[in-house]
Amino acid sequence: MAEDAAPAWRNPDIGAVLVTGAAGFIGFHVARRLCRDGARVVGIDNLTPYYDPALKRARLAELAELPNFAFHELDITDAGRVAGLVRDEAIGQVVHLAAQPGVRHSLTHPFDYTKANIEGFLSILEACRHNGVGHLVYASSSSVYGTQARQPFDEHAPSVHPISLYAATKRANELMAHTYSHLYALPTTGLRFFTVYGPWGRPDMAPFKFTRAILAGEPIELYNFGEMSRDFTYVDDVVEGVVRILARPPQPDPHWNPVDPDPATSAAPWRVYNIGNDSAVGLWDFVRAIEAATGREAAVELKPMQPGDVRSTLASVDDLREAVGFRPDTPIREGVKRFVDWYVDYYGR
Repeated sequence: MAEDAAPAWRNPDIGAVLVTGAAGFIGFHVARRLCRDGARVVGIDNLTPYYDPALKRARLAELAELPNFAFHELDITDAGRVAGLVRDEAIGQVVHLAAQPGVRHSLTHPFDYTKANIEGFLSILEACRHNGVGHLVYASSSSVYGTQARQPFDEHAPSVHPISLYAATKRANELMAHTYSHLYALPTTGLRFFTVYGPWGRPDMAPFKFTRAILAGEPIELYNFGEMSRDFTYVDDVVEGVVRILARPPQPDPHWNPVDPDPATSAAPWRVYNIGNDSAVGLWDFVRAIEAATGREAAVELKPMQPGDVRSTLASVDDLREAVGFRPDTPIREGVKRFVDWYVDYYGR
């Protein structure tokens, strides 16, 4: 829950909000929250089959029930159509969540990442630049910290050693956004998400895979022989951070020093923030939470560390709290139970 909670996000004077990746996990939740807060929301998605498109269409069916939501099936790499939509729909702010996700997929399908995450992001930047968008909020990732060992991960430390192409494209997004903020005064904010989970989650992620396997009586695979931890962040907490940040376009930092540059701020209207639960949960503890929620015991297969993966993640969220008066804090067992309850209700088992 929030500390010193700000009012719900509403501003009818800024135009519509474009949510890219609206059929995706986080995009669905953000679009629904903004609609419920009174915004006019335009969603786009190309419904890529990276995972079951039926789940994406089910999310869209939920959003279609909201009177202030409109959807366009559109690929973000189609720069002309993206720019036209931003112009024609009078988009005032953009939440860019469309991307090719997944560390392991990037090892075998690298061009998927340069197309969606580099070309697609450039398309969004150009559309924002040429149509006077007031704020671009975009998804970065905790993976940008790469081989950095000091934890908690701090936005003010350099992030220059990614260990997967996925991570490299997300870091590139931050650098591309800075260029546009510097050259064109486009306010941009990058949000480094830490292992987001919750209802309507992605089937390729551990919470979904573990729950499905445990309920089916199948073994789950724990990498690095289970000696891993993650800063699991419940999706409602992520959404709260997104909508609060959206309402606060960054300003140039008057104290930014080019002799001793701060990696988290800039003389341009550009910022990056972590959004994490500020609590590392061991993989075994996460499995125990799913066991408690399902009432079943997991069969476990221990596997070595996978290429491109990291042993642990932990977010510092001091900057987020200072900026918008909020820090994620949903307990892991509570969040996992909500996810499992949704999974059982959705899949009927």
